[in-house]
Amino acid sequence: MADKPPAPVESAAKDVRPTPQPKPTGNPVFRMMGMPNFRFKLPSRNWLIFLSITGSFTTAILYDRYHRKRAQQRWCNLVSHIAHESLPPSQMPRRITIFLSAPPGDSIRAAREHFHEYVKPVLAAAAMDWDVIEGRREGDVRAGLAEKIRKRRRKDGEAPVTGEETKPLEETEDLVQQWRVKAGVKDLEGVQGDLILGRHTWKEYVRGLHEGWLGPLDPPPDTAELSTPGDDASPLTEEQQLSAGDDGSPISETLQTSESPTATAESAKPANEPAQAEAKKVEKPKTPVQIPPYISTSAYSSAPLAPTTPMVLPPTTILPLPHLLGFLNTPIRIYRFLNRRHLADETGREVAALVLAGYIRPWDSRSEGTGDLPFPGDQSSTGDQRSEARASQERWEPEGVLEGEERDWHKVAWKRYQGEPERVWRNSIVIEPRIRERMRRFDLPEADEDQARKDEGRDPAAKGLWARVKETMGWEEDGAVKGWEHGSVGEESE
Repeated sequence: MADKPPAPVESAAKDVRPTPQPKPTGNPVFRMMGMPNFRFKLPSRNWLIFLSITGSFTTAILYDRYHRKRAQQRWCNLVSHIAHESLPPSQMPRRITIFLSAPPGDSIRAAREHFHEYVKPVLAAAAMDWDVIEGRREGDVRAGLAEKIRKRRRKDGEAPVTGEETKPLEETEDLVQQWRVKAGVKDLEGVQGDLILGRHTWKEYVRGLHEGWLGPLDPPPDTAELSTPGDDASPLTEEQQLSAGDDGSPISETLQTSESPTATAESAKPANEPAQAEAKKVEKPKTPVQIPPYISTSAYSSAPLAPTTPMVLPPTTILPLPHLLGFLNTPIRIYRFLNRRHLADETGREVAALVLAGYIRPWDSRSEGTGDLPFPGDQSSTGDQRSEARASQERWEPEGVLEGEERDWHKVAWKRYQGEPERVWRNSIVIEPRIRERMRRFDLPEADEDQARKDEGRDPAAKGLWARVKETMGWEEDGAVKGWEHGSVGEESE
């Protein structure tokens, strides 16, 4: 075949002509800065759903946090003047007692976090001093308060009924108090006060108050050691305790007699086995025994009141401790999490009432309704029956404080166990009239509350961002500018 002749030069030059460059699009400023071409458009449907949900939830959290801080700052400003008051060098500051215990079904960490988040800021703003009585299990607060009252009765010179006065052991607190007396340091004369967190702690507080002032100084001889409530397993019987191993678990359900071959084989083993020695070394520390109650609620009316009982007991403030557990309660927990500002406002108000101690009132009585009372025209019901029914319907204020919290308690607080001790949380509150007439509580007058809300409006930190910008720029409400220069002293005539 003949070779194909080469293409002419003119046609080849036409084929290699440069193609025109596309016209640049986008913002020329961004293009010169080397930034990519942003195309502003609406995101897809899925992105819109995701951004709306996360944005709404984040906005709700930030809104609640902002107003929660404002509420706490409002009550901190109300009591902050107390921190600037001077005290004599030979006088101790005011000291209150705080009672908190682990919520039912949870550890004490929840109560501590609630105290540090809602209560401590107001107390720290007033430079208050406090003691804490904690309870890791049911009954610890009751035992601690009752023992504190009995110690006070012994210091006041009250002798036990048996006549055998035992000298209590000197603790660190007693030694410090003796040193203060020698140095001439006096305690603050005036109202101290108690602060209680939660309905379950309030029940133990009332029980310990009665036990301390109505019970004996010496423990009853027939009291046994109180076991820890809340375990799923029922307490062991005597036979099971005899057959229990080192860890407390029963070896078998029936007792092993000496005639059985198993018992013979066990007795033939050497006594000093290395395994037994190692087991003794790694023994867990025993849980401290809880002091059993010295008096029952049924013996309140017949028990004599301690001669050293003051005419007015320390006033109290009871704070809510909402604590809800359970996966099915997640919607309620989310709602409470997004509305913590109301809890902070209520808690701050009650703590401010305790710090100011401007108004102390006795507990009131209220009627819960007369739906179960006999009809007045009923001939079958006598006057005594109607008065008894009316008295049963009348409840005092301390009996119904924070009663709604019991609906949120974990089911472990309502379980019954074989051979269980007294359950303070599950039982109803019993208040003896002689103790009830001595109980007081703190309250905040309306004038102080109104003053706190007025001072909040004058606080520059409490104003919004736009209000602070207008104040800085000197703008009027209608948008006009004051004067010809911002921030100048005086104004130029327009």
